[in-house]
Amino acid sequence: MVGSLRVYKLLCSLACATAARCLTLSNMSSMLAPQADRVMDLGEWEGRWQEGRIGFHQQQVHKMLESNIERVTAGRTGVRFFFPLCGKAVDMKWLADMGHSVVGVEISEKPIKDFFEDSNMTYVEEPVPAIPGAKVFKSSDGNVSLYQCDLFNFSSSIAGQFGAIWDRGSLVAINPKDRERYAALITSLMAKDCRYLLDTLLYNPELYPGPPFFVPDEQVHSLFGSTCDLELLQSVDALTERHKSWGLDFLTENVFLLTVKSN
Repeated sequence: MVGSLRVYKLLCSLACATAARCLTLSNMSSMLAPQADRVMDLGEWEGRWQEGRIGFHQQQVHKMLESNIERVTAGRTGVRFFFPLCGKAVDMKWLADMGHSVVGVEISEKPIKDFFEDSNMTYVEEPVPAIPGAKVFKSSDGNVSLYQCDLFNFSSSIAGQFGAIWDRGSLVAINPKDRERYAALITSLMAKDCRYLLDTLLYNPELYPGPPFFVPDEQVHSLFGSTCDLELLQSVDALTERHKSWGLDFLTENVFLLTVKSN
């Protein structure tokens, strides 16, 4: 009798957990619905760079990176950082000047060349045999390597795995339908000691089509929770007049630290 009661309680517990998960997934699907079919093709991103419509670019090192850098490096020196959809982020030079190395991926050649010119860095340009049509731009000191290619054509076989990732403007920029594919790529690039700093945005997706896209915390856990431990480091009100002009009435910026789960 006691054994049957334990089995019954276990089954009830599993049923409740399953129901809760289904409810969470249902709620998440509802939240994501307004932007679910939104698609930006690569040509549109190239056009933004060519036309200077790059309001997402920041002239200073991102505050979320600056305030959490010690949590990312964790006492390590010479860390290899990966920047997905790197643009011409000044964060890359900041890290290189600290003695770290940086590998970035960007679809447009313009911001890559702009980065080296703005940073007063000399560089060499080489083809990437494993990715037809791709090029890599390497600083003369070897600390910065920026690949011009489709992010989804990049892999650990090209440049190995990384000890850190700074994802500001990448997950929130890729098409919502590609997020699971993106998460699989990013986790494949994480070395065992990798510390992945992820920046996301919360707002009402019914008021603005994106990009940058709305990425709820529930989806961050859904995408990465099976392979990574997640910690919310900061959550700040990021609403500016620019965002108000999009029609938004609130904008929350969250930054997570993800680390590979130990088996």
